[in-house]
Amino acid sequence: MVRKPSAKQASARSGLRLRSILAALAVLALAACAATSDPPAPLRAPPSDADAAYRIGPGDTLTIFVDGSPDLSVHALPVRPDGKISIPLVPDVPAVGKTPSGLAQELASRLRKYVKDPNVTVMVDSFNGPLDRAIRVVGQATVPQTIPYVDGMTLLDVMVAVKGLTPFAAGNSAKIVRDVDGKEKSIPVQIGSLLNQGDMTQNVAMHPGDVVVIPESWF
Repeated sequence: MVRKPSAKQASARSGLRLRSILAALAVLALAACAATSDPPAPLRAPPSDADAAYRIGPGDTLTIFVDGSPDLSVHALPVRPDGKISIPLVPDVPAVGKTPSGLAQELASRLRKYVKDPNVTVMVDSFNGPLDRAIRVVGQATVPQTIPYVDGMTLLDVMVAVKGLTPFAAGNSAKIVRDVDGKEKSIPVQIGSLLNQGDMTQNVAMHPGDVVVIPESWF
């Protein structure tokens, strides 16, 4: 003989089935949302070593060493305003925008007409860098100027180079103007807090070509 469940047991089983159905519906709803939502945007890759490497600019001074050929080696050679250099046997070689190792390979390639397996080394004695990679500081800096970009440079490095702010500067209203994918982006920075209170959250990383704009205070 089969015993029928009591009314209390039947009610409990019905409640359990209802909770199971609701839980299943919730799981299906979450799965549907996950399937239709946009995937997270990928993180921007860090700059490659090639992008970070120093590139020669007009006015840089170079030392070019050709192993085993002292007559072809040159010291304190300035990069001309037209962006070119000349060494014995190889005149008018474009140098601006190239890395030292890239320029060394170019010189070695041209010297092969005259030297067997030339081994060329290029060293930068004084740095300016290409103008499109330089950091420009305008407005109420003590010494507004153009600064060669160096890999890893921060806003604090820039402010040390320009010797800080003038007494009339509105340092906490400053901004960095940056080219991002061909569009101009304005990044507010509080230079006063960085220099006077040591607020390192304002010590942002600089990018090649940045312009730091420091307005004058009206008070």
